[in-house]
Amino acid sequence: MSSSIDFELLHTEDEIQENKNAVLLFHGLTGSPYEMKKYGDFLYKNGYDVFCYSFPGHGDRISEIETVTWQDWCKFAQEKYDLLRQKYNNFYVSGLCLGAAMAVYLGEYNKDITGIIALSTTLFLDGFCIPWTVKLLPFALSTIIRFYFTFPEDDCFGVKNERTRKSLAKMTAKANVSMDNYPLNCVDGLLKLSKNVRKNLAKVTCPILCIHSKYDNLASVKGAKIVINGVSSPCKKYVEIEDSYHMVLYDNEKEFVMNTAKEFMEEVAPKYEERVLETV
Repeated sequence: MSSSIDFELLHTEDEIQENKNAVLLFHGLTGSPYEMKKYGDFLYKNGYDVFCYSFPGHGDRISEIETVTWQDWCKFAQEKYDLLRQKYNNFYVSGLCLGAAMAVYLGEYNKDITGIIALSTTLFLDGFCIPWTVKLLPFALSTIIRFYFTFPEDDCFGVKNERTRKSLAKMTAKANVSMDNYPLNCVDGLLKLSKNVRKNLAKVTCPILCIHSKYDNLASVKGAKIVINGVSSPCKKYVEIEDSYHMVLYDNEKEFVMNTAKEFMEEVAPKYEERVLETV
């Protein structure tokens, strides 16, 4: 299914250098490509072709989220990667929340990823805003209850900056860009994906950057640290920020987060020798 809020930011042929660079972005749980747009625009302005698509069950038909599984998300991500990777010399994957976990998942099964940038990696729902009832999840997820109950997004929308928070609240109310709750069936998918990712972290050998807020309201730094300590990548970097919540691409440190991602991508990009034509 193709969503009307998917986006592709492509440079024209005369703008593309010989060593072409691209980034495949993945949005968060119950979110949409809309939440990755500013990040995508930033990367495009810095010379990258950018691709971002709605996970199955998300986007402009979020009512379908109950009909998909975590395996559907993984299959979707791999298909997009296979379709795009061959067109570029340097190809990065980056994501937020669920999207960060998916980026790591792709790194476990694709050795030709140039680099992974994982933002607010969500392997556990253990942030400071998660209600005590989350302890009942193991019971609820093992029963039919998971198809009928949700727990709501907290009032801060994952953003510490109050001005931005109010703007996001208005946009969410007017446009169908995300859900205001987390269906338990969807949470079940996230946790099963997390378990699979944690089992195979040692398979990741490509460069990886994890950026996570110390005060993430949805997922504590635990998941990001498990990733960075578990991968086999000789080039790995963990950056912890302190003036943001979960939505680091929209909060007080958004410029720092995006610039850090860009600098990492430039740092790990393979260096290609300039081709010189010999004259006879």
